[in-house]
Amino acid sequence: MSETERSELYQAIVDGDFDIAEEETQALLDQGLTPSQILDEHVVPAMGEVGDLFDEGEYFVPELLMAAKAAQEAMALLNPLLKEAGAERQGRVVIGTVKGDMHDIGKNLVAATLEGAGFDVVDLGCNVAPEQFVDAVRNGDGGKTFVAMSALLTTTIPQMKATIEALEAAGLKDSIKTLVGGAPVTREFADSIGADGYSQSANECVAVAKKLASEWN
Repeated sequence: MSETERSELYQAIVDGDFDIAEEETQALLDQGLTPSQILDEHVVPAMGEVGDLFDEGEYFVPELLMAAKAAQEAMALLNPLLKEAGAERQGRVVIGTVKGDMHDIGKNLVAATLEGAGFDVVDLGCNVAPEQFVDAVRNGDGGKTFVAMSALLTTTIPQMKATIEALEAAGLKDSIKTLVGGAPVTREFADSIGADGYSQSANECVAVAKKLASEWN
């Protein structure tokens, strides 16, 4: 999307202006755009650019968090309308920072980026035990469900393995996709515990989740 084609909503998200994002989302709805159009043509591409700016070193964590907050303000208006219209979503993501770990900045950013990309997000917060992930999956609607786990501490990443084992013991592992990420997590570790996806950034997590969703049988 070129500078001249950018909507006020798109720019508000890129700028991290959440008050304007809310106002412009309502303005687009008032103009007759459908919630799906606003999501696909404004929110998703804006968050895509924000992710690119971060990957290129032009944006840092504060800018990402502000943009994510702006996208969340837009989604707060769009989500009820999308559900009411029965719009097809990318999937449902149950996300949390694993047991023993209270760090949430990265997890919050990934959650907001996933929501802005068209996923329904259930954020369990921090210090999430394996059993809580299992319960959240069971309480879902049976559609495409991802379990996304974050960790910042090397001492807590074994909880990712414990969570995958708990999902398997509950008979749920084969019906979902598991995603892992965080500073101490490597692709080799993700592979070793049987995770379906691994990412180093919020933007990459969205790309991995979309790819897995498109391949879902």
